[in-house]
Amino acid sequence: QVQLVESGGGLVQAGGSLRLSCAASGRTFGNYDIGWFRQAPGKEREFVAAIRWSGGSTYYADSMKGRFTTSRDNAQNTAYLQMSSLKPEDTAVYYCAAITSGSCHDTSDYDYWGQGTVVTVSS
Repeated sequence: QVQLVESGGGLVQAGGSLRLSCAASGRTFGNYDIGWFRQAPGKEREFVAAIRWSGGSTYYADSMKGRFTTSRDNAQNTAYLQMSSLKPEDTAVYYCAAITSGSCHDTSDYDYWGQGTVVTVSS
């Protein structure tokens, strides 16, 4: 079992920045790739970004490229999502998830999920 806890969400003005954290406990964090997803009210959960277990490779949804950066510190059992140039349409609940194999873009391939943290971007 891996327990994931997101933090760092909040209210920010358009153009601002936030850094989300995903703290893990349980099994070895470094064995898992970490994905970030978001779900806006009335919409399906969508892929935001992912980072391989080693931190050597990262992946982003097209609309996040250049604005969001994911990183991880395996010694601290924590992954991060740095978000900048935020827009009102980035308002959503943001989740981190852990995966051992499969497509990092596919929610159904993930093994563990956090409870989510709310990000609200005001115009």
